[in-house]
Amino acid sequence: MIKRLLAALVLLIPAGFAIAQATGGLPAITSAPAAGGGTTYSLTIQTLVLMTALTFIPAAVLMMTGFTRIVIVLSLLRHAMGTTTSPSNQVIIGLSLFLTFFVMSPVLEKVYVDAYVPLSENKINIMQAGERAAIPMRSFMLSQTRESDLALFAGVAKVDKIEKPEDTPLRVLV
Repeated sequence: MIKRLLAALVLLIPAGFAIAQATGGLPAITSAPAAGGGTTYSLTIQTLVLMTALTFIPAAVLMMTGFTRIVIVLSLLRHAMGTTTSPSNQVIIGLSLFLTFFVMSPVLEKVYVDAYVPLSENKINIMQAGERAAIPMRSFMLSQTRESDLALFAGVAKVDKIEKPEDTPLRVLV
């Protein structure tokens, strides 16, 4: 059975190369010049970039929000009440996500208005949108961080003395 499958696979590989050569190349990996000096990528590449970006969302939720604190507090509350398994971990995670979005809604609204709306209207580019989105996120994270902890991580990151907390690089906060 396995030998037949491998034989069929070996016979189909040259056929795939022949089709690719007849059509002028693999359409999966293409890029074309766009207006304004940009580049347009094929749907396959766009999907790959999107899926890769989506893998960073859980890390962003853990690092840039109060999600971890809320989970810890709810877990401690569960143990303080003497119920070690009720509510379940799934319920605590769900409640924590809901509360995180509730707490972060003013910050996310500011990011949406200041960064996403101008980007979607083509008034700014993606780099400017990222810089604008970083401002409310930085202020939220700074409000949640003690100055002594900030100094410790700035030392670990080998960042010079920070004069104003607003000038803290995101790599120190994250």
